[in-house]
Amino acid sequence: MEVIPAIDLMDGRCVQLVGGDPNTKKDYGDPVGRGVGWKEKGARTLHVVDLDAALERGSNLNILTDLKRQTRLTLEFGGGIRTEEKMMELLRLDIDRIIIGTLALKDFTNDFEILKSVNDEFGEKRVMVALDTKEGHVTIKGWTEKTSLKAVDLIEASEEYVWGYLYTDVDAEGKMMGVDEGRFKEVLNATDKPVILSGGVSSREDIDFCRDAGAWGVVVGKALYEGKVTLE
Repeated sequence: MEVIPAIDLMDGRCVQLVGGDPNTKKDYGDPVGRGVGWKEKGARTLHVVDLDAALERGSNLNILTDLKRQTRLTLEFGGGIRTEEKMMELLRLDIDRIIIGTLALKDFTNDFEILKSVNDEFGEKRVMVALDTKEGHVTIKGWTEKTSLKAVDLIEASEEYVWGYLYTDVDAEGKMMGVDEGRFKEVLNATDKPVILSGGVSSREDIDFCRDAGAWGVVVGKALYEGKVTLE
């Protein structure tokens, strides 16, 4: 199982939020420098989210390309990918995996025509669906809107079109309060595709639980930056 450092981008900086609230952001410096540092500590993959794009207030795409060039690590990227054209643009930039949330919900109502089109050109190993949940329900638009759709229902409908899933417990994000084991196991039991957990990881015990439960990987943000866990 991979432990994947989170690099959340806002205003050109590496930040962490609590519960997805921009008013709680804490600055952790230059994102490219952070990426290089995580590589030196053994990271193989970086989890990059453009919070400005997710909130429809800007873009940090130039930082994403710098991260890829200077680290040569596997990058999974999400935030503000709301059109097929944006998906294609990112995949042509050699971003290894892109993560869609709001767009996946839109495609869900259209028989996944967008994912089918993307897969025809790039194959199904390049796209992940974000399961950003509050109280078990999928959220969209930068976690600001909760839908009536449950994560397991979106998995059942989309499974044949994606590489895997990113499961984020928005209620736990940035709070270092631990993993909601029951909800995470429900997601893991719903699919044989890779599932990466994000949100709430605060200790080595949380990481061990994710590994033992069968997670493909776990994204760690604030707990890494605050020294609560390490990559070693």
